[in-house]
Amino acid sequence: MSGRRFSIGVDLGTTHCALAYVDTAGNDDEAASHGVHGVHGVHGVHGVHGVHGVHGVHGVHGVLTVPQLSAPGEIAVQALLPSFLYLPHADEFAPGELSLPWGSGQHHIVGDLARSRGATTPIRLVSSAKSWLCHPGVDRRAAILPSDAPPDVSRVSPLDASVRYLTHLRDAWDHAYPDAPFRAQDITVTIPASFDPAARELTAEAARAAGFDSLTLLEEPQAALYNWILSSEGGWRKEAKPGDIILVIDVGGGTSDFSLIAVVEREGNLELHRVAVGDHILLGGDNMDLTLAHVVARKLAAAGTQLDPWQMRALTYACRAAKESLLSASEMQAMPIVVPSRGSKLIGGSIRTELTREEVTATILEGFFPQVEASARPAVRPRAGLTQLGLPFAQDAAITRHLAGFLGRQVSAIAELEGFGGQADPGASFLHPTAVLFNGGIFKSTILADRTLATLNRWLTAEGAQPARMLAGADLDLAVARGASYYGHVRRGKGVRIRGGTASAYYVAVESAMPAIPGIEPPIQALCVAPFGMEEGTEAELQAQEFGLVVGEPVHFRFFGSTVRRQDQIGTMLESWQADELQELDEIQATLPAEGRQAGEVVQVQLHARVTEAGTLELSAVPRTGHERWKVEFNVRGQAG
Repeated sequence: MSGRRFSIGVDLGTTHCALAYVDTAGNDDEAASHGVHGVHGVHGVHGVHGVHGVHGVHGVHGVLTVPQLSAPGEIAVQALLPSFLYLPHADEFAPGELSLPWGSGQHHIVGDLARSRGATTPIRLVSSAKSWLCHPGVDRRAAILPSDAPPDVSRVSPLDASVRYLTHLRDAWDHAYPDAPFRAQDITVTIPASFDPAARELTAEAARAAGFDSLTLLEEPQAALYNWILSSEGGWRKEAKPGDIILVIDVGGGTSDFSLIAVVEREGNLELHRVAVGDHILLGGDNMDLTLAHVVARKLAAAGTQLDPWQMRALTYACRAAKESLLSASEMQAMPIVVPSRGSKLIGGSIRTELTREEVTATILEGFFPQVEASARPAVRPRAGLTQLGLPFAQDAAITRHLAGFLGRQVSAIAELEGFGGQADPGASFLHPTAVLFNGGIFKSTILADRTLATLNRWLTAEGAQPARMLAGADLDLAVARGASYYGHVRRGKGVRIRGGTASAYYVAVESAMPAIPGIEPPIQALCVAPFGMEEGTEAELQAQEFGLVVGEPVHFRFFGSTVRRQDQIGTMLESWQADELQELDEIQATLPAEGRQAGEVVQVQLHARVTEAGTLELSAVPRTGHERWKVEFNVRGQAG
């Protein structure tokens, strides 16, 4: 690692991607002497102004501006790469109109033009690939996107779409830094804290396929906190004290993530420990865009215009752009909305209306950030037996209710944290944060951040606790990428590191042996194979338990995770558990080569768990006799059907 000059952080976001870096050479003059040129970025919140980077307390930090198509044949250079992939018709563009500075061979569009073109032709647009990448109900390596495309439109897999975004960033870097190739640098790619092992492994697979050789995965809320530490230029120690509990609220384009990070003091030094993460919640900007589209559709219906499903999808993309503009620009009061028309009688071939700032804030505020009590929990409604193929969105849109449920479940998260200086209130109904860090483009609107903080502080006041303070952050669009680049620098021993390990404890189901009884399934136990907080680069084995695996044939395991059971150790066997303690995840599957044994033979094995340096979880099966070691693969083919 020490021989790699740049620490690069990549935010593979649902709606945007970004790339930031730390130049460990330390200054731009050194960069010039090494022949490095053409990279633009700044440190801070002022945007990109075409300079190499700026000095900070940990080297030169910068943000790569990414060349991308903004119109056919036109290249724009922007700090963000929209996470949209457009699959054009073979004759849709003239030769050369899709050329990029590093080549002309691609037959797809990534970024700004993909987003704008897809707003008018949504059946050819791939969006939310990151959300599909963690969807256990589909085969994420199958060509299923766009999910509602007609048969004559080509499709790609969620994995392939992610590879194309990451490849575009790699090519942009190599174009700008020809003498510091991407493959020769340290790369950190961010993921939601709630990604399960299969989704983490798929992200790592996509990154490796895109040429990310030296790879580490980092949870997005941690990256946001790293950015806060970086932006403070050493001042964070004055704002954080032993006993603090920092709540990171990260609402992105596709997910809402909550993390709790405790500040402890050990041997006179402050340390940060991630003590809890929330469940995977598919709730974010995508939901808000769709909600705003229905608001506009009702306005049009009242005026006598009905939209078909194709137009509703186009309207949703138009509302996304309007939302981003209206929430980030306080002086803007309304945005025009243009919906393509299927008819020939409308002037200009389109339907025109507008979305106002007041409509956006009221809809999102009351629909997604309602003022609720600390005892509130997300509503769960009965589901229909048949549903359309789609993402498993959260059933309750109220982010504040999900937050209340998270803090309530984590009331005991710091009970046994060594070195923690805070005092847990034994009568508390939820864990009491002392500080809040917001992340995600949604919180560009101070109205939404203020509402969330006010709701939380009302809960705290009701239980006699001090109100939580807000930690000032940097650019919400770039915080995750910049924090990830800083983390790569930290791994070299250059700064404060957030401790935490795995965000969940993981279990394999063990079926009890019992005679067949009509109508009764054999009970299962849950065997802990990886405890909560298992550190990267460590390995553990289940020495006391042995299992029989069939060689030459696929073998399946049910798999569970828990974000609340912190005391279970590897080998702990649970006879029973509460419904909210364990959540069933992807199954594990393995096909063991026979290697001289008979197909179907049962081999006695022990299970070994390892958290890789990249941050993925591996399970291996080791036979009682012999030297084989088989990796037990997480099933990423989906459970549908």
